[in-house]
Amino acid sequence: MTKLLGTFAFLFFVAGSMAQSKQLSNLKRKDSISKYTDSIRSLPPLEVKAIRVSEQAPFAKTNISRAQIALNNVGQDLPFLLENTPSVVVHADAGIGVGYTGIRIRGTDATRINFTLNGIPYNDPESMGTFFVNIPDFSSSVNSIQIQRGVGTSTNGAGAFGASVNLMTNDYNPSAYLSLQNTFGSFNSIKNNIVFGSGLLNNKFTIDGRLSSIMSDGFIDRASSDLKSFYLSTTYWGNQSSLRLNVFTGKERTYQAWYGVPQELLATNRTFNPAGTEKADAPYDNQTDNYRQTHYQLFYNKNINSHWKWNTAFYLTTGKGYYEEYKAGVDFSDYNIDVTRKMNVPADLVRRRWLDNNFYGQIAALSYVDSLNDVTMGGGWSIYDGLHFGTLPYLDTRLAPADYRYYDNDALKKEMNTYVKWERKLTKTFKSFIDLQYRNVNHQMNGFTKNTNLSIERKFNFFNPKMGLTYQAKNIFYYTSVAVANKEPNRDDFEATAIEQPKKEQLIDWETGLELKRQKYSINANVYYMNYKDQLVLTGKINDVGAYTRTNVPKSYRAGIELQVKYALNKKYNTSYNITLSQNKIKEFTEYVDDYDQFTQVAIQHKNTSIALSPSLTTNRTFNWKPNDKFSFFWTTKYTSKQFLDNTENKSRILDSYFINDINAHWTILNKAKFTMLLQFYANNILNVQYAPNGYTYSYIYDRSVITSNNYYPMAGRNYWVSLKIDLK
Repeated sequence: MTKLLGTFAFLFFVAGSMAQSKQLSNLKRKDSISKYTDSIRSLPPLEVKAIRVSEQAPFAKTNISRAQIALNNVGQDLPFLLENTPSVVVHADAGIGVGYTGIRIRGTDATRINFTLNGIPYNDPESMGTFFVNIPDFSSSVNSIQIQRGVGTSTNGAGAFGASVNLMTNDYNPSAYLSLQNTFGSFNSIKNNIVFGSGLLNNKFTIDGRLSSIMSDGFIDRASSDLKSFYLSTTYWGNQSSLRLNVFTGKERTYQAWYGVPQELLATNRTFNPAGTEKADAPYDNQTDNYRQTHYQLFYNKNINSHWKWNTAFYLTTGKGYYEEYKAGVDFSDYNIDVTRKMNVPADLVRRRWLDNNFYGQIAALSYVDSLNDVTMGGGWSIYDGLHFGTLPYLDTRLAPADYRYYDNDALKKEMNTYVKWERKLTKTFKSFIDLQYRNVNHQMNGFTKNTNLSIERKFNFFNPKMGLTYQAKNIFYYTSVAVANKEPNRDDFEATAIEQPKKEQLIDWETGLELKRQKYSINANVYYMNYKDQLVLTGKINDVGAYTRTNVPKSYRAGIELQVKYALNKKYNTSYNITLSQNKIKEFTEYVDDYDQFTQVAIQHKNTSIALSPSLTTNRTFNWKPNDKFSFFWTTKYTSKQFLDNTENKSRILDSYFINDINAHWTILNKAKFTMLLQFYANNILNVQYAPNGYTYSYIYDRSVITSNNYYPMAGRNYWVSLKIDLK
C-alpha cells in the first residue's frame, strides 16, 4: 500500500514537471507574464478550485463571502456562521455556540459531512467527526466558504453523505492591514483577536496572521470554555508560481457538557449538568476536555500557460489531549488492577482518556481549460497514526505505577483517492459534467477501550461516479445530476465480532434544480432524492462487549425540495428566504430494547419510520434594512419542525419544533481611507424561546414496563453580544 501511495504521488510530480517543461517556451512574452501573475495571485488557488464547483455546475450549493462571514463572526463556532443557509440545523453542548458545537445538513450529522481546509481534509479520520473547538476563531482567517448539499463533486478525505463544506484561507492580500476585534457577550463570553497582514513586500512576499482568545462560562452549569489559537501564512509570489506555508494551531480547555439535561429536569433546571457529579460533596472541578491541534500546510501552485495549471500540497496535522473524569465506586478489575488483600483501597478514582495522533499526506491537481473544456485530474493520499490510551494520574503508586496505562490501543488508517472531472460546453446553452473518483481505504485497529484484545483490519475500494447536465439562457439556469458516494464505517462501528462487522454504506443522490434571476429578485428551487443502501443507524442493539452499536439497514432515503428566494424592495430594503420540505425514512429495521427482567434484548420490527434528528421542515428568513452607508439592521427568523430522537417514530421520544428570532445592528462609527471603526450588536432568541435542537434517548424494560429516558441539549434564552472592530489599512 505504501508503494502504491508513493507511486501515486510521484506520477503527479512527473505529470506536472513534463507539462511544465513542454510549455516553458510559451511564457517569455511580457504580456503573458503579467496575465499569469494576475491569475496566480488574484484567482482562487487550484487546491480549492479542484474540489469546488462553479456557478454553472449541476449541484446544489451555497457560496459565502468574506463580507458575509464577518456579519456574524463575533465569537461563536463555525456551524453558527452557516446556520442561515438551506437545510441546516446547529446545536451546542454549552448552549451558546462556544465550545463543542454541531451541525446537520439535510438531517445528516457532521460525521457524514466532508470538511476541508484549503482542500485538505479536516474530518477526524477515525470518528469522521469535525471539532472546530480545536481551532477556535478559525473563521476570522477564512476568506470564503462553499457548501455543496448532497454528494456534490469529488473532494479529499471523508465521503460526503449529506454535504461537503470547503473553507479557504489562501487569499492574496496585496495591501497591509491590521484588524482588532473585541467582543463581549452573555454568560461572561469574551473574544479578543488581532488579524494582520504585511501586504506585498518587495513585490514577492506576503505574510498574514491572527491571534485569538475566546472565553465563556456557557449557558449550561460549569460548561466553561477557554480557547486559544493562532494562524500564520507566508507566501512567495512568482510571476507564474506561488509557494505558501500555513501554520495554525488551537488549544481548548472545556468543562464537559456532553451528557445533556434529563427530561424530568428540563422544565425546572434547564442548565443542569451531570458531568462531575459522581463526586459526593460537590461536582468535580476538573471534569474537563483538553486538546491541542496544530496544522502545517505547504502549497505549490504553478501556471504553466494559459491552458494548464498544476498544484500540489503537503500537510501534517498533529493532535494530543485528554478528557478527565471522576469515577465513583469503581471496580478495579475494569482497570486491570488487582486489589486482592490490599488495605485502604479507595472506592473512587480519576481517569484520563488520551488521544495522541498524527495525520499527514499530500493532495495534487492538474487542470486544463480552453473555450470548450474544463478538465481537472487530482487526488491525494493520507496516513493517520492514532494512539488511544488511558491513565490514572492521581492513583496511589502502591496500586499502580505512576505511568500506568490501563488500556493502550493504536490505530492506523491509510487512504488514497484519485479523480477526473470534465466540464464540456456542448452548445451555447448546454454543458455536460462528468466526475469519476476511485478511493481506497485501509483501516487497522489494535484493540478498543472495552475490548483491548480485539484487532480489526478492513479494506475498502470505492468507485464514485457523478454526472450532470446544465442549461443556461438569459436569466434561467437549469441543472440535473446523479452522484454516487460510498463510505466506510466509523471506528466505533468496528468494535464487534468478526461475524458482526459492519458493511460499507452507499448513497445514490439525484438532484435537479431551476434558478431564475431578475434585476430585483431571484428564485432557486432544488429537488433531491438521496437513496441509501446499508446506511448505519442506531437500533439499540448491543455488541459482544456490551456497547450500543450502529447497524446497517438495507434501505432508507431522504427526499425533499429546497426553495430560496431573494428580493430587493429598493436600495434600503431587501429580504431573503429559504425553506426545505423533506421526508426522511427507513423502510424497515429491527429495534432492540434491553429487558432487565429477562436479562436479554427484545426485538421490535418497524417499517417506514422517520430517520432520527431529521426535521421535515426548516425555514429561514432574513430582512435587511440599510437606511444609509453607516447603519444596517438584520432581523432573522428560523423555524425547525419536530424531530424524533430515535428511528422508531415514537411520539414520546421527540424534540419539539421551535421558532426563534434574532436581530443584529451594525454601525460604522468611522470610515476613513486608512481607518474604520465598526460597532456590532446582536440579540439572539429575542422572544426567549425555550428550545433544544439536539438530544438522545434510551429505553428499557423493567418490571414489565417500558421506561424511556430522554435527554436534551437546550440552548440559551435571550442573549446578547456586542463587538467593536477596528481596521487599519
